Amino acid sequence: MKNVELPFVKEMFEQIAPRYDLLNRLLSCRQDVYWRRMMVSEIKVPAGASLLDVACGTGDVVLEIMRQKGPTVKVYGIDFSTSMLMLARDKIKNMHAGSNIHLVSGNALNLPFKAETFDAVTIAFGIRNIIDKLSALQIFYGALTSNGMLVVLELAFPEKGLLPALFHFYFRKILPVIGWLFSKNLKAYQYLPCSVENFPDPYSFAATMRQAGFQDVRWKKLSLGIAVLYVGYKENH
Repeated sequence: MKNVELPFVKEMFEQIAPRYDLLNRLLSCRQDVYWRRMMVSEIKVPAGASLLDVACGTGDVVLEIMRQKGPTVKVYGIDFSTSMLMLARDKIKNMHAGSNIHLVSGNALNLPFKAETFDAVTIAFGIRNIIDKLSALQIFYGALTSNGMLVVLELAFPEKGLLPALFHFYFRKILPVIGWLFSKNLKAYQYLPCSVENFPDPYSFAATMRQAGFQDVRWKKLSLGIAVLYVGYKENH
């Protein structure tokens, strides 16, 4: 399997970038803000640490890191969509600590950084768009310093009770229509439920993290299992 994201995924994000934040808030009932907050609260790094947010999109995780961890940390965001990065730059202009944020155009599977550079690597809603997840996780592992940590946030389908049936209906029938109304890109919001449905269950993804070298891997469900937060360390913690 090739170590490149599918070209149509890149093109899709370029097209939906202007409405991306609005639709995230709308389609998740603002749960995406809470999920990112929870994700960043898991990060434990020293003052002056360097962090990397992969598939940073419009910069929400990068900005949340600066809010929670303070202006001493250095945060790098990388994304393959220039439209998303331009929107992220506009947000960062309004922040006092903007000089400690560095945005880079690039690919998750070919990071333009030296090995063992970052104290933490994060990726929110991005790993499911990468076909070769093991290779991506191994690259993230290599980018971390010893005792560095990886935090992954990803959407999931809830498993038990009435919620899965309702969620499937919403994801398959309602979400694509709302997405199309606002972004005029029906394919993007038909792709979303398929990519979530095809993503490994938490036990399998945690196993892939371990296979990539991560230790002390743990995960927890958020919002009744609609999102899952994964944490792993480069060495025993």
